[in-house]
Amino acid sequence: MNYKDLHIGSYIKNKVVEDQVELDRIMTYFKLKEEEIIEMYNESELSTGILLKWSKLLEYDFFRLYSQHLILYSPQKGERTERTSSVLPNFRKKIYTKELIDFVLDLIRTGEKTMQEIITDYRIPKTTLYKWIDKYAIENGKQD
Repeated sequence: MNYKDLHIGSYIKNKVVEDQVELDRIMTYFKLKEEEIIEMYNESELSTGILLKWSKLLEYDFFRLYSQHLILYSPQKGERTERTSSVLPNFRKKIYTKELIDFVLDLIRTGEKTMQEIITDYRIPKTTLYKWIDKYAIENGKQD
């Protein structure tokens, strides 16, 4: 999966096809016409309200795609010396999904990137990367 260039409409369309959700059900849920639903499939971006509805309807967290993008491609934040308070929640841990882990491990397996490049480019901690390699190498060994 390509987390760098997200086209949310195509991901939604793929999930609809995969789950075999009927167009009538979608049109009723959104209270929209067929053309408007198909137009959403062609959109690279959708409003958060619409994306939330799609997530509920298809029982899939489409926001997680954006979270993975942020983990992989957002600029590293500089260290702060002072703690500032915020009304927004503070998420202490990054969320690594199975898809993201597979993506990173595939980069290593195919030789597309070295472990050091992954640590540098994606700011994944060295210990985390080694844990993934140990954990999933064992699982992959059992599958072969």
